[in-house]
Amino acid sequence: MKITQPALTKCINRMEDEANAALFQRKGRQIVPTPVGNVLIRRARHIIQSIDETQREIHDYVNGSRGHARLGVVATITEFLIPDILHGLTRTSPNVTLKLTIGMTDLLLDGLRRDELDIIISPIYETDEFDCLPIMKDQVVIVASKDHPLATGLATLKDLKRYRWILPQSSVGLRIWLEKTFERLGLPLPQVQVEINSLPLMPKLISRTELLSFTSRQNLARANGGEHLVELAFPQVTWERHFGIFTRKGSYIPAASQILMDRIVQATSEVK
Repeated sequence: MKITQPALTKCINRMEDEANAALFQRKGRQIVPTPVGNVLIRRARHIIQSIDETQREIHDYVNGSRGHARLGVVATITEFLIPDILHGLTRTSPNVTLKLTIGMTDLLLDGLRRDELDIIISPIYETDEFDCLPIMKDQVVIVASKDHPLATGLATLKDLKRYRWILPQSSVGLRIWLEKTFERLGLPLPQVQVEINSLPLMPKLISRTELLSFTSRQNLARANGGEHLVELAFPQVTWERHFGIFTRKGSYIPAASQILMDRIVQATSEVK
């Protein structure tokens, strides 16, 4: 919607008169919201989301199983989970379209919060902001190339400090857990030589180097390089994590996204 500057100013003045408070203030060359303005903006976003959800609900009611789903998935499980989900979805619900977003948990939760995503799949954590449906467990383990000197099965935890690592950025939960575990075990933190944000690329890089990494056990059976990797069996550094489907608390879930959720639950029930 387009609006002229005079009309916008008049609208803001009217809202400030009704609120009996300033909504915006000047900071240098910028105009920024006041604390009262931030309250109004936050409430307005909720109202807009509610209107959008109502429109989608009416559209779904009219069109039945047709619709558009918006799914966010953390990169660590995308490759071994999403193909099976899409296979089932395209067969059983050919009229449902999908927007798929791959990213880190904090990015996906922000998209869910802003109503840019309907549902996300992410490691479970305690939250009062979102609803969460647990769906699967996964083990994250230390891996190396099958030709790595530590692949003999005789390695000890102290041997790990002799090698460098390829890991995601420091803000990623997987790396945070690994570093905290090393600290708890009295080990020096992993020496990261390659920091990467493309987790599906990691198996190929690991298989061609002596770099160690920390990844889902599911990836060892994948044909993207995982077949050339081996798990270094250290129970003390094996992370069993739980994944869940997150939705905005109390929000309407479009019919297409509900169909997708059903497919996710079915697909993850078959994950070993």
